Amino acid sequence: MIPPVIRLHAGDNVLIARTDLAIGTPVPGADFHVRAQVPAGYKIAARQIRKGEPILKYQTTIGFASTDIAPGSLVSGHNIAFEEFERDYAHARDYVPAAVLPAHQRATFDGYVRDDGRVATRNFIGVVATVNCSATVVHKIAEWFTPERLAAYPNVDGVVAFAHSTGCGMEMSGEPMALLRRTLAGYMRHPNLAAVLVVGLGCERNQVAGLLEAEGLQAGPRLVPFTMQDTGGTRKTIEAGVAAVQALLPEADRARRRPVSAEHISIGLQCGGSDSFSSITANPALGAAMDLLVRHGGTAILSETPEIYGVEHTLTRRAASREIGEKLVERIRWWKDVYAAGRDVQINGRVSPGNQAGGLANIFEKSLGSSMKGGTGPLMGVYRYAEPIAQKGLVFMDSPGFDPVSATGQIASGANLICFTTGRGSMFGAKPVPSLKLATNSPMYHRLEEDMDINCGEILDGTATIESMGERIFADILATASGRRSKSELLGLGDHEFAPWQIGITG
Repeated sequence: MIPPVIRLHAGDNVLIARTDLAIGTPVPGADFHVRAQVPAGYKIAARQIRKGEPILKYQTTIGFASTDIAPGSLVSGHNIAFEEFERDYAHARDYVPAAVLPAHQRATFDGYVRDDGRVATRNFIGVVATVNCSATVVHKIAEWFTPERLAAYPNVDGVVAFAHSTGCGMEMSGEPMALLRRTLAGYMRHPNLAAVLVVGLGCERNQVAGLLEAEGLQAGPRLVPFTMQDTGGTRKTIEAGVAAVQALLPEADRARRRPVSAEHISIGLQCGGSDSFSSITANPALGAAMDLLVRHGGTAILSETPEIYGVEHTLTRRAASREIGEKLVERIRWWKDVYAAGRDVQINGRVSPGNQAGGLANIFEKSLGSSMKGGTGPLMGVYRYAEPIAQKGLVFMDSPGFDPVSATGQIASGANLICFTTGRGSMFGAKPVPSLKLATNSPMYHRLEEDMDINCGEILDGTATIESMGERIFADILATASGRRSKSELLGLGDHEFAPWQIGITG
């Protein structure tokens, strides 16, 4: 029989409820009973815990007891205090190079090989707005290309608009403008876009010409710029944009998939709507899949800086160099001391209501699970938001924990697929790349099966192991990269999830 509680590490002083536990439920192997109604995924004390003592999960501190806690008692936000504590970063102390397979032994998938050698997992035409003032125009251009109008171009996945809420009323120079421009340019260069239209208003701060010059881009057959004020206004720009896309479609449709190495897969790792099972099933299973991907020469992009806070030392210790570890710590300190100082946001302790309802007490506990998505390999690089990523292996890209913003940066950095774990049931897609959704528990998977691709709850049910689930995820990654539609693609998600990070003022 499957026991009602889970012990994650012999040194832990908490156990995890596998299912809802009633008062008086005996705890196997212990001389005490459950002392409260405990929802599935929540924690109970594995022994007497004294006030001020660290609460240990996976033998990692997730907070401190705010009162004496008796064995069998519920352990959650009401009796866990969030307190800062010293962590030994031990930069590069535990670094071990990844065992990357020889080229001839690596897995393959069917991808689109572009002229510059980069490989795409999808084949879209993009319509990019420089400013919110051209947002409606880029959406209208993309919306014109219905499935019926694209039926003659079976190798084109669609025409997709990338609109956002900024581009003017912002700083003319500095990191806010640089961040926006490298995000837009990352999409414009992305191999999943066979061609791009870029549309500006004409008087905005983020001028089309300035964007192209700053990012080293040039107008040409696959990059067509428009300025609404020069083109004749809203209607004429939409008509001109539609005509431009029509002219681009035949060439885009000539693309054909062919077998290529899995080394060309770059995955953005996301988790949202997390629960206490995230660190037991989906996140470690995804981490096992990323260890496989890295062995086959690919790239895993861990992000969501607030959601590694408290466990960042587990990454710095595996960093390939002290410099890489210190880059990660610098990003953490910028968040704590500059960006989020004094604000009621996740990195300063409290997680979202959904996370709390899923059994997570604070950001330390969420981070413990979130960091597992990257696997167990060495940390090979740290990047700012939307910076191009050339390094293979596990890397980190700075971003908020808000999934659309984080995934937007990962795609701009070069991710050509997203893997997204969820315990509560996040609905997400991110054109122009496919997104795979990984459920942490079986009840949620079956309730939301139209949205979930993989049920990692089988680990909890005892019908799969972390290792076998990791292999299954890796196989699904290869199939999805080869063109198999994910659930979010079948539902049409991804048209409105482009969300560049706004870090500056609006003036």
